[in-house]
Amino acid sequence: MKPQPDLKLLATFLAVVRHGSMAEAAVALGYVPSAVSQHIAALERDMGIELLVRRPGSRLILTAAGRSLAQAAETLFDATARFQDAADGIANREIAELRVGTYPSAMSHLLPNVLSTLRARSLGPRIRLIDVETHEGLPKVKSGDMDLLIAYRYLPEDPPTPSEAWTITALGREPLVLVTAAEPGRRRPVELAECLEREWISGHAHNADRRLLHRWAGELGISPQVTLETEDLHSMLAMIRAGLAVGLIPATLLGGEPAASGVDRVVLPPGGAPLHREILAVSRPGARPQVIDELVTLLAGAVESVQP
Repeated sequence: MKPQPDLKLLATFLAVVRHGSMAEAAVALGYVPSAVSQHIAALERDMGIELLVRRPGSRLILTAAGRSLAQAAETLFDATARFQDAADGIANREIAELRVGTYPSAMSHLLPNVLSTLRARSLGPRIRLIDVETHEGLPKVKSGDMDLLIAYRYLPEDPPTPSEAWTITALGREPLVLVTAAEPGRRRPVELAECLEREWISGHAHNADRRLLHRWAGELGISPQVTLETEDLHSMLAMIRAGLAVGLIPATLLGGEPAASGVDRVVLPPGGAPLHREILAVSRPGARPQVIDELVTLLAGAVESVQP
């Protein structure tokens, strides 16, 4: 027996089973009756067993093997039809699920409203969110495990950098705000000079936010003492709010007014370059499903609305 019967022969066999005769199957298929007979004979040779009992003057009778093959063939062709429908949908950008990676603060502060807006427009594909930092997500975009990555970049030389492995779309710049614990009743702004002898909090020594902090401090000629290290921005904000440190916090986490988050904004010296991090969308090269373009557009609007 061949490893897999010829699908054309199977289709002819099913037509015979459904119509009850080779002549009627030939009409339905647009074949001459002898071609149908030859197909059945070839299928039986391939299978090595009789499938139909042929009796002159009576309708064809299926053998036990014929009944089993007919049931299996029905299942096969039904699955093939479903596969074709799915393939056609994919070709027309009808995707069942998209995997979107995003860093934690974007998941908690940018994406909820964006996804609610997107869902209200149409059902679309299911979006599976994956909490992942930028450096961990880039290889997943390259391998195809993720369809889109919402990323950040503190310094221009940091990844993601231009590559044939992905397409980068700039969503905007998120301001970074230097903050300290709010002091009840304080009326005057907090000056940078007041913070230089305090403890500071930032990422680990080689993290991008820590390198940005030191580059910025070097331009101002100051040397902040980072004694608290964490990669988690929410933990960083909690430590600052508790009065334990001073630190740079993305404006997204502070909302419209830093004081509402239990911190006061530190006034920076005039003339310095604004502190920010770039927010980027990273996807594989080539055409993207429409829903990804819609998601990227909404995210760009969300980033633009963020103010320090």
